[in-house]
Amino acid sequence: MLTSKEILTKVNEFIEQLPYDRQPQSLYEPVKYVLSIGGKRVRPVLMLLAYNLYKEDPERILMPACALETYHNYTLLHDDLMDNADVRRGLPTVHRKWDANTAILSGDSMLVLAYHRMLQCDADKQPEVMRLFTETALEIGEGQQYDMEFENRDDVTEEEYIEMIRLKTSVLLACAMKIGGILAGASAEDADNLYKFGEQVGLAFQLQDDLLDVYGDPKVFGKAVGGDITCNKKTYMLINAFQRANSEQRAELQRWVSAKDFDRQEKVAAVTEIYNQIGIRQICEEKINYYFEESKKYLAKINVADERKQTLLQYTAEMMKRES
Repeated sequence: MLTSKEILTKVNEFIEQLPYDRQPQSLYEPVKYVLSIGGKRVRPVLMLLAYNLYKEDPERILMPACALETYHNYTLLHDDLMDNADVRRGLPTVHRKWDANTAILSGDSMLVLAYHRMLQCDADKQPEVMRLFTETALEIGEGQQYDMEFENRDDVTEEEYIEMIRLKTSVLLACAMKIGGILAGASAEDADNLYKFGEQVGLAFQLQDDLLDVYGDPKVFGKAVGGDITCNKKTYMLINAFQRANSEQRAELQRWVSAKDFDRQEKVAAVTEIYNQIGIRQICEEKINYYFEESKKYLAKINVADERKQTLLQYTAEMMKRES
C-alpha cells in the first residue's frame, strides 16, 4: 500500500501535467491557476486511499480522483466571488487577479471539466459513479444556498447548521470515499460504510474550518481570519454563542450582527472576545472530537484487514490534527 504522502505526490504530479489544449487560453489560465496554488488535495487523496484498501494500483484512478479536486476548486472559486474574498491559500483569488466575469466563466468551465474527467473511469462503473457524483453536486449547491440564506436569519438552529455543512462540505468527502470503493470493486455494504465514514469526517473537518476561521494563523490557514464573523455566517460557534450568552453578551453579539457599517478588525476582535468569555472554542473542539470518533465506528465495519485501514485512519487523524 502507498502512504498518504506518496499518494499526495502522485496527485500533485498528475494535476501539474493535466493538458489544457483548448482555446481561448484566457479561459483556462484561471483554471490552471486555481489548481496550481496548492491545497491539501484532501478529496483525491481520500478517494485513492479508499481504493487502496482493496487494490494496489491507485494510480489507475488518478483522473477521476482529480475530477473531484477540479470540482472542489470550482466551488471555491465561486465561493470566493460570492464572499468577496481577497485571498485563497495565501494568493489572490481569481476575481481579484482577473475579474468577476472571468471567475464566473472559468468556474463554469471547471465544472464541465470535472464531469469530463470523472467520465474517464471504468465504463462498467460509470453509471453508479456518475449518479453519485451528480447527486453530490446537487447537494453541495443546496448546502451553499442554505448557507447564504442563514446569513439573513437569526433563528438558525444547531441541527439546521449541521445539515447545511453536511450538504456543503461532508458529502463531497463521503463521495470521494465511496467512489474510491466503487472503482475498487468494494461490496455495496463497504461502499456505504466508506460514505458514512467520510461524512462524519467531513462534519468534523468543516467544524474545524469554522474554528480556524476565528482562531487560526492566517499564514497557515491561507486566508485572513474572521471572514465568517464579518459576513455574519451562522456557524456552529455563533449559534452556540447566542444560545449560551448572558443578556449583556447576547446584546453585544446582536449589535455586531446587525451593524451595517463597521470596522472589520474591530468586529472580529469584539465577537472573538465574546467567544472567549463563553468558552466557545472548547465547545466546538468537543463537537469536532465527537464526529471524528463517530467516523471510526464506520471504518471499523469495513470488511478489510485492520492493518490495511491504518493509512486511511492516520491520514484522517492528521486532517483533524490528532495522533489517533
